Amino acid sequence: MLLDLLQRDPTAFVILALCLVMSLTLHEWGHAFTADRLGDSTPRRFGRVTLNPLKHLDPIGTLLLLFVGFGFAKPVPVNGARVGRWGMLAVAAAGPIMNIAVAVVCLIALRLVGDNLLMLRVLLPLLGINVVLAVFNLLPIPLLDGSRIVAALFPRSLGRALAEFEMQPFSFVLVMIFIYIAREPIFQIVRTVQGFALNVAGFA
Repeated sequence: MLLDLLQRDPTAFVILALCLVMSLTLHEWGHAFTADRLGDSTPRRFGRVTLNPLKHLDPIGTLLLLFVGFGFAKPVPVNGARVGRWGMLAVAAAGPIMNIAVAVVCLIALRLVGDNLLMLRVLLPLLGINVVLAVFNLLPIPLLDGSRIVAALFPRSLGRALAEFEMQPFSFVLVMIFIYIAREPIFQIVRTVQGFALNVAGFA
């Protein structure tokens, strides 16, 4: 948990918190920017086509990050009728793609900085966070980007069923329970990809 890290290593806490805020902001901005470019003005009306973290961070999701170690940002509102089926796929994929892009930049930078400890203290957590966000959000679990990508690729009936489920008041709780129950295989997938990324960077 981040609060535990604050007590052990305040500098590492600040670096990790800033990396997390930046990564979440870029993820949500990717969704908003893509929807805006595809002709949906909804994200712009809600002030989401911005790199201002305050527009993207969710108070409850941020508290969960601090106390539980798992949280979320505000979902970007998108009008599916405006962007269409393939537009929704592009919007859903845009968030993880932003995280993958940041991770790739980190990998290149890690190859260049050598033994610079200050840069390593920033780049390694930034790489890890963006790998986690990309992999986790690409999982085909309702409310995550992966499920919306699957919905766009498969018959429309599946997309409608997923959309109806996500609109139910209990959907968030059910998904959180499922993620908690399935946390070990989920974390194993994330750790495997993280290990691969660190190996590419020469730190495995």
